[in-house]
Amino acid sequence: MSEFLITDDSIKNTLDSDKRLTNADFSKIKSRADLEAVFQERGRDYSKALFNIEYERQLEQLQIELVKWQRWIADTQQRVAIIFEGRDAAGKGGSIKRFIEHMNPRSLRVVALNKPTDLEKKQWYFRRYIKELPNAGEIVFFDRSWYNRAVVEPVMGFCSEEQYQQFMRQVPEFEHMLFEDGVHVIKLWFSINKEEQSRRFDDRRSNPLKQWKLSPVDEKGQEMWERYTYYKEQMFAHTHTTFSPWTIIKTNKKKIARLESIRHVLSKFEYDGKENANTTVLPDPNVVMRFHRSIYHLV
Repeated sequence: MSEFLITDDSIKNTLDSDKRLTNADFSKIKSRADLEAVFQERGRDYSKALFNIEYERQLEQLQIELVKWQRWIADTQQRVAIIFEGRDAAGKGGSIKRFIEHMNPRSLRVVALNKPTDLEKKQWYFRRYIKELPNAGEIVFFDRSWYNRAVVEPVMGFCSEEQYQQFMRQVPEFEHMLFEDGVHVIKLWFSINKEEQSRRFDDRRSNPLKQWKLSPVDEKGQEMWERYTYYKEQMFAHTHTTFSPWTIIKTNKKKIARLESIRHVLSKFEYDGKENANTTVLPDPNVVMRFHRSIYHLV
């Protein structure tokens, strides 16, 4: 008579197989309620699946609003510059990608400048950014901006103390001129904590599709965390103005940050059809806040 060895692993595998969704289960799913019922029947945690479904639904509705907003910007010949700043791996590029995914590429640009050339180093610092400013009816997304000189450059020793101080004196005047000329400048700081940044760096190292995102400068971000914090706080203190304020986006949960950053931008304009939006276009104040509200919670 043969004997069957029952182990903890065999019990676990049996239980796991009972929880697996079958083709028959999937054939039952016609709605969100059906999905919840199937997962409950199988004893599976479906909270993440429901979150992702809701995220995709809200993102689609917000992207519809972005298309309407962009059309209004073009029709009214507005000029919009959106600045995405923050520590490395804070989610700036991923958010920009969701902003522009369904927008008309003919009236938008994404600007992510390389380090300045030898010629540009001898020019007025703002010159290479001025030529990237939006034309009438255009939206420009700056994946990092002139604020490199406020944080990254002094931290890494890429500029002198004199250059840094001159920038800090000039940037409010520069932005005030843009304001007076009718350019909408929206400044977003994507705020991430040290532990989440470290986790995202590890993810980049292990993912061959993301390894290009890592650089020696990024690697030093963890080592020089406090130095980054010092210069970031100096930047806010000197460049947060009534005409060009900083808005903080909490980005430890990057999908929520994407939705709320889109909502914040949409909330700044009274574009045609806004009143018919199928989702809220007002940002969550627990995720999106002005600098003065978040002064004791910034990372």
